Parts: sequence; structure tokens; C-alpha cells
Amino acid sequence: MISNLRIFILLVVFLSSCKKLEWNNPFDSSCPKEIWAPTNFKAIQEGTKVKLTWSQPLNNISGFKLSKKVDTGTATDMPAQTKGITQFTDAALTGGKVHTYTITAFAGSNQSNILTATITPILAAGVTTTAVSAITSNSVTTGGSITTDGGALITARGVCWSTNQNPTIADSKTTNGTGTGNFTSSITGLTPGATFYIRAYVTNSAGTSYGNQVTATTSAILSTINTAQVTAITAISATSGGTITSNGGATVTASGVCWSTTPTPTIANTKTTDGSSTGSFTSAITGITAGITYYVRAYATNSAGTAYGNEITFSALANFPTLTTAAVTSISTTTASGGGNISSAGGGTITARGVCWSTTANPTLANTKTVDGSGIGNFTSAIIGLTANTSYYVRAYATNSAGTAYGTQETFKTLEDRTMPPGISGTITDIDGNVYKTVTIGTQVWMAENLKSTKYRNGVIIPNVTDNTTWGGLLTGAWCNYNNDSANDTKYGKLYNKYAVNDIRNLAPLGWHIPSYSEWEILANYLIDKGYNFDGSTSGNYFAKSLAASTDWPSSIVSGAIGNDLTKNNLTGFTALPGGGRDFNGSFFSIGMFGNWWSSSVDSNRLWCLYLYYDWSNAPMTSNYNSGMSIRCVKD
Repeated sequence: MISNLRIFILLVVFLSSCKKLEWNNPFDSSCPKEIWAPTNFKAIQEGTKVKLTWSQPLNNISGFKLSKKVDTGTATDMPAQTKGITQFTDAALTGGKVHTYTITAFAGSNQSNILTATITPILAAGVTTTAVSAITSNSVTTGGSITTDGGALITARGVCWSTNQNPTIADSKTTNGTGTGNFTSSITGLTPGATFYIRAYVTNSAGTSYGNQVTATTSAILSTINTAQVTAITAISATSGGTITSNGGATVTASGVCWSTTPTPTIANTKTTDGSSTGSFTSAITGITAGITYYVRAYATNSAGTAYGNEITFSALANFPTLTTAAVTSISTTTASGGGNISSAGGGTITARGVCWSTTANPTLANTKTVDGSGIGNFTSAIIGLTANTSYYVRAYATNSAGTAYGTQETFKTLEDRTMPPGISGTITDIDGNVYKTVTIGTQVWMAENLKSTKYRNGVIIPNVTDNTTWGGLLTGAWCNYNNDSANDTKYGKLYNKYAVNDIRNLAPLGWHIPSYSEWEILANYLIDKGYNFDGSTSGNYFAKSLAASTDWPSSIVSGAIGNDLTKNNLTGFTALPGGGRDFNGSFFSIGMFGNWWSSSVDSNRLWCLYLYYDWSNAPMTSNYNSGMSIRCVKD
């Protein structure tokens, strides 16, 4: 009975309450929470965000309250949303962690039932790029540190690089394993002297993400250069150059060629400076020495230093040799001695030297020549095969790789052929019928024997005076034999005083005359000029031997004297004998040692005469008062 009562009371209360409820008014705290709570609450990942969506059955509310809890952390409120909003995007995600979202509608101070949505977002991994170190010309060291795996397995990691900013894995890259943590990357194969942009990367199922960008500039290296062939070579210059195929990653600040006379030249040696760009350049090599071998290398300088190309050798061309021609000496009828002095080989090697000669000026190797060895310095040449009494032109020559150079021109004239007398050119007969040999010397024709005539040309007899006193007092013409001995007449002829010489009736045979001083002088000058001096010289009076006979003269130790080596006497054929003389007092002197021959020229009250003495090399002219002397006539 009591239980039924209780049921009744409850039913009355219930029915009484239902009469007050507003079913569509969430602001009424008695309104059921479930009827105005959001529905279809979902959490969906879109890229790096979670999109929350829901539906709202009733719109007469104030708005929505959202909260989020990550993994086991504390739930935090999210921004409230006004009514009519049915979605919210959360960008503050933690990859790989359970995100629990709640939503409830509120109306005034009333809240509906709470709905829950969970999601574990998968995000791109996080990575930072390690600073660059160990920079070389073609490599650097870097790496990365993975700050988060994004909630997924790291399948690839490394660094990527480019010469452009923000490189990606589409550019060059390393691959440095998987998983989280730090990693080191060695970048190789870089271009020297270039700037590279580098980023660490990491890949998971969400994709590939990149770290901060760092830069690295590789070290420059030496340039690469080739040396050009040497061309246009002369004795003092040449042309070369080079081609810079790589600047080594740095600006070329200088280029050119350097050279030396020793291998491996550097810019410390002689060099050119030919610009500062890559590519080909041409260099003028100057100031070199003829005939010298040089070593050449192209060079290029950048911040890494100086690079050199391959070494090339060349030799400067030789100049022509420098030489002089020696004076010609030891001149004979068919030979002479010459030579030269080569003061410079012109930078080359003297391969031939000597003298060349011709009867025309400026002889060359095409004419007659000697070959007298090689090398520089003095040399002597034997000039042979000449023609007597002929003028020649001679030049020293020297040959090297540049050609043949010639010295100054010298001239000389060979002697007359005096190995035999000029030859008897004829005979002449005097009024007494004496026949005399004649000889041609130069332009003159002389008697080759002493006069023996006893008559003037008109037939008047010339007195033969033998008495000494009478001889000394004579004022008219006379003759005698030496020592008044007729045996001497045959070899030496007669001795005449000066009055017989200048008698107007004429002592000489017809067509002939006694020579004047100037005619004796003509003979002397001819003999000197033609080298009849005993030493072959062409100056000074040393020709006595050429006039003296090769017999009857006594021996002398004086060099060049008549009596020194009679075999070298009488080269003219004049055949002068030492017939002696007779003094003005009538005494005879010096036969076999001395010879005297009158001239017709007067010196005051004296006459000029020619003297020969066995111990002399000269033949002087002197004047005499009234001695007895020999006579040689010369043809008119």
C-alpha cells in the first residue's frame, strides 16, 4: 500500500514538472543537454593543420567551446566559436602525438553534452642545417640535426646544394641514412672558388622538409694554362703566349710568359704582363741574346697563386759573326799570308772560317778561299796559287747558322816573278865592237855589263892613263883598268873619270846614254815598289842584293847584305860586280868588295854615283869629285 503511494507521488511530481519544461530553449537549464549538443564532430588532417567540423541541431545558442589535449598533456581551451560556425582549423600541431579535441555548445551559462574527436597528425619532419666547415677547393663538410620526425618514420636525410638559393633534393644532394638525430654530410665535387647554397633535408611520409640555408665559398685553386708555341723567332725577339682554360675559381690578376736560359722559369725571371682575363693571349718576348737557348712557360696568377703552363724551348737565331781581316803579309810572287779575327760568333757556332780573294773587289766564298778551322778568335790563312805582279782583294769570312759574314777588305799586290832574272832583252854593240847584254827592268832597258869602250861615239880615242900622278891631275876624259891590269877588263869593264862621263862627244853607244840621277832614282823606286828589297818590303832602300851579281862578292853575316847568301842576289838580272875604283890620287881600291857607277847629274863640281858594298843591304847615291868608276848605260 505504501509502495503504491510512493509511485503515485512521484508521478504527480513528474507530471507537475513537465508542465514547466521548454524543449527548444537551451537557455533553460532544465532543457535536456543532449537535444542541443553538437553532432558529427570530426577531426580531419589537411596538410599541416587539423580541421574540426561539426553540425548544430539548434541555432538558439550562444556558441561553442573547444578544447585540445595533446597526448597525456593538459587540455587547453581553444578560441570560442559563435553560433553558426561549424568548423575550426588548428595549425598548432605536434606530429605523431594523439590530439584529443572536445566541443560543447553553450547558451548563456548552460552547456550541452561534450563531444570528443581524436586524431594523431603526421607532419613534415623538422631539421636544422649545420654550419659549414672544412672548406677546400672542391669540398665542404656540413650536415643537419633533426628536431622532429613529424610523427612518421624518417626515410631519408642529408643535405642538398646549388649555386642558386633554396636548393632542393632536385639539385645535388647527399644521402645520410634514416632516423632522427644529428648527421654529417661531406659535399664533394664542387667547383673551386664558387659560392654554394646548402640546406639539410629530411623526408618522411609527409614529404620532404628543409633546414635553414647556409652558404659556403670553396677555395680557389691555381689556374689552368697552356703555353703557346714560340714563333717569329729572330736574333733578339720571339712570340709566344698562352691559353687560360680555367681561372681556378678566382679572378686572374696577371698573365703572360716568363723565360730563362735555365729550365723551369718563373715570374722571378724575365716575363711579360699580358692582361688579366681567361682565354688566349699573345706575348712578345724581347731582349734575348742571339744564338742562346731559352726556356719559356706561360703563367697565370690568381688569389691561389701563380700557375705555369708546359715548358717550351727555343733558340734565338744567330746574328752574323763579327770579324776583321788581318793585313796581308809575307807577300811573294804566288803566295801571301792573311787571316782574320772573329770577335763575336753572333750567338751561333762558327762552322767555317778563312779568307777569300779575287782580282775584283769584294770577294766571296764563290771565289778562291781558304778553310781555316772553326770557332772565334784569331786565325792565319795561307793564300796560295797567286799570279805574280797582280793586285788582289782579300776578305776574311766566318760562317754560322745565320750565314756568312765578311771582314774589311784588304788589298795587296804580288811581287814580280824574281825567281829568275827578268831575262836578257837583247844586246848592244859599242864603237869598239864590244857586245853587251841588256836587261829590261820596269820601263828601263839597261846594259847588263860594265862599259869597255875606248872611244867616244865620234871615234875619238879616250886616253888610257896609268900613271897615278897624271890621273890625279887630269881635267879631261880618261879611262883605265883596275890595277892597270887588262885581265880585269873582261869581267869588270873599264874605270872612267868624270870628264869622260860628261864629254859632249858622248861616251855611250848610239841610242844609249849615261843615266842621270833621276834615272837611277826611277830604277830604285821601281825595285822598292815591286818588293825587290831583301825582305820583300815595299818601303825603304834595301834592294842592293837584287842588283848585285850572285858571284864574286865576299861573304857577309849581315842580314840582307849583298854578301849574305849570294844565291838570293841578282833578281833583276842587272849583274853588278864589285869592280872597285880608282881614287883621285891614282890609287886603286876595293875590287871584290865595292862597286861604283857614275850618273851624268852634276852636284856642284861633282857627279852623282851609285854605290854597292858587300856588307850593305842598301844602294845609296852619293857624289864624287874625280874617282875612276864603272859605267852602266841606259837606253834612250
